[in-house]
Amino acid sequence: MIRYENAEDIRGRISELVSTLNLEHVHLDRVACIRSRGSTSRGIIARCHALPKIMQMALNTKAHYIIEVISEKFDRMPEEEQTKTLIHELLHIPKSFGGGFIHHNMVNSSTVNKMMKKLNESRKENQENRRGEL
Repeated sequence: MIRYENAEDIRGRISELVSTLNLEHVHLDRVACIRSRGSTSRGIIARCHALPKIMQMALNTKAHYIIEVISEKFDRMPEEEQTKTLIHELLHIPKSFGGGFIHHNMVNSSTVNKMMKKLNESRKENQENRRGEL
């Protein structure tokens, strides 16, 4: 049986990524972060779920997204690989934030690696700025 729980640690990491990578189109108030346990899915580390347009209309709500990490796989990964996985999932969210989904022809290791490079450069710059303030 699969169990789901809110993942506040993932929310914090997603918030940092959205801010640092300038993903302004991601409305954090409409993104849930969930950790699942007990999945028998093979090869899946994390997933991005979207609330489709028909559900938005029926529920009279705006688009929402869920980033789910599969605990058994995600939690065992090195931090950098976890970060790449979270970036990958964020890149599935389209700029319209309308309930759609960007597929793997656009979200791939090349785009993730570009974002990871940008993240590392930003983190390095922030560290240098902090050292200069001391």
